Amino acid sequence: MTEDPGVTFSQMVALTARLPRRGRGFWYSVAIDLLWPLVVLFVRMRMAGRTNIPDRGAVLLASNHLSFADPVTLTAFALASGRVPRYLAKGSLWKVPVLGWVMSSGRHIPVDRSSVRGGQALDSARESLESGECVIVYPEGTFTSDPDGWPMRGKNGVARLALTTRTPVVPVAQWGTRELLPPGKFLPRPWRKVSVVAGAEVDLSDLYGLEPNKAVLDEATARIMAAVTTLLTGVRELPHPGNR
Repeated sequence: MTEDPGVTFSQMVALTARLPRRGRGFWYSVAIDLLWPLVVLFVRMRMAGRTNIPDRGAVLLASNHLSFADPVTLTAFALASGRVPRYLAKGSLWKVPVLGWVMSSGRHIPVDRSSVRGGQALDSARESLESGECVIVYPEGTFTSDPDGWPMRGKNGVARLALTTRTPVVPVAQWGTRELLPPGKFLPRPWRKVSVVAGAEVDLSDLYGLEPNKAVLDEATARIMAAVTTLLTGVRELPHPGNR
């Protein structure tokens, strides 16, 4: 993995100060201004591929999911790339004290898979993309259950969004967040190394204009997850684990 130049604490403060504040809300702005510069200070972040994220216009970032720390480090990566992200995330997070304020303030998009409102999340995400925003999705929908940490099969939501809006999908791989915040722990362990890398846009152009039926969505999802997994093999410097 060829790393991007490192981002120092002072550089992150300067970066976040220059980012657009419109639509962020009070609590999301507080988190961006205070929390993410500290992430750069206390986490040994290795970043690569930030130039693959367009500096303006709609984009979907599709990432693997390992830990509750993932959104923290991935947001730091997006901010360092010049984008203020919005997340498709479990609706239960809005009920968590303080975090719920940040989620509401930032107009993140709750996913309620237990009701018909699940479709409303895709509609809200589509509106964000039509407004030219950066939307982050975890296609697996939850933490991977693979004992070695490899991505599982993705769900088709991100593919549906990409094909119906023709929004570029940039694959992202993260590694090290389990060590930063292990399962069952509430406090992060500082100075852990976390790698975040973005790859080239996933080519879905031949699927545009096709009826987004299950076969088409499955194909798009498979391409997205293959790109994420391939990135992760490079980060981990391990052989490709095969289809998952």
